[in-house]
Amino acid sequence: MSRSREPLINLAFYHAFKQPFINPFFYFYLQGRVEGREHIPKSGGFVVVSNHGSNFDPPLLSAAVLRPVAYMAKEELFEVPVLKNAIRLYGAYPVKRGAVDRTTIKTALAYLNEGWGAGIFLSGTRTPDGKVANPQPGAALIAAKAQVPLLPVCLWGTHQIEQPGKKWPQATPVTIRIGELIAPPTSTKRSELDRVTAICTTKINELHDLGR
Repeated sequence: MSRSREPLINLAFYHAFKQPFINPFFYFYLQGRVEGREHIPKSGGFVVVSNHGSNFDPPLLSAAVLRPVAYMAKEELFEVPVLKNAIRLYGAYPVKRGAVDRTTIKTALAYLNEGWGAGIFLSGTRTPDGKVANPQPGAALIAAKAQVPLLPVCLWGTHQIEQPGKKWPQATPVTIRIGELIAPPTSTKRSELDRVTAICTTKINELHDLGR
């Protein structure tokens, strides 16, 4: 049974970082707007599935969803003093590049049991146009094991924030659209995971096609 509330220390750090830094960056610098917040579950665990176009996606998505969302972060970040403690409190956990192993799944399930959202990018890596390509079944697998719903989210415009030759993030307009909850897979069979992954992919790309 998932708890209905997140740990207080994590919530405190989450809001302390979000309010002065993430919100101004999103709403003012990127002219950010969010649609579909009525679909966000008010309590309990859920898996956020989204497209991925920028390194800024995790904090922007968490700001849009309004509830703390734990994301996989490349393990190299956990070797940096101070930073490693900060991102752990914020809900990040280490994963090897391109690898979703038993430890990763176990960690995601632990966050879900605490009432957090578990954030997973369907493509597993950034795509040049921001759309989902070559979706992976990891999100569906975790949702199946935890029996929690999937929340499809589209980040439109974030793939233009980071541009070659530019040192600073570009002030490109960003829109985040949140779709209706998708029921978890009924089993962990590959055919069932692929079915739900396909539903998530179609929904996210449809939201992306709506443009700004």
